[in-house]
Amino acid sequence: MFMGEYRHSLDSKNRLIVPARFRDELGDTFIVTRYLDGCLTVYTQAQWEKLTERLSSIPMTNKAGRQLNRLFHAMASECEPDSQGRIQLPQPLVKAAGIARKCCVIGAGDHVEIWAEERWDEYNAVSDEAFEEAAESLTEFLR
Repeated sequence: MFMGEYRHSLDSKNRLIVPARFRDELGDTFIVTRYLDGCLTVYTQAQWEKLTERLSSIPMTNKAGRQLNRLFHAMASECEPDSQGRIQLPQPLVKAAGIARKCCVIGAGDHVEIWAEERWDEYNAVSDEAFEEAAESLTEFLR
């Protein structure tokens, strides 16, 4: 399970340090792609295969399914940390997430998310206000 928040900066080559706590669980090679809410997501190889399988089960006649499938796969990038635990994020992913330099790497249970620091702080501020409301409306799923 991925937990915690880590603040890092991209270097001039768009390299990002993957928190040591996440590296072991992610493995030697993992997938980074565009995600919801304006961030990037990181999946282990096994998680990526499961997601790909689920996406491919959506009928090709379903327009929203085709769109989601394309967006997840078109920007997906296989990453391998270097000896210093850094990965290089492709420029299209950096742009999609709005990362200028500073970013937050967060554990989100079964996956990791990479956020532009400003987006994460903004999202967090709004989410803090709605936290109890969201928990209450999702009570049936939390049992």
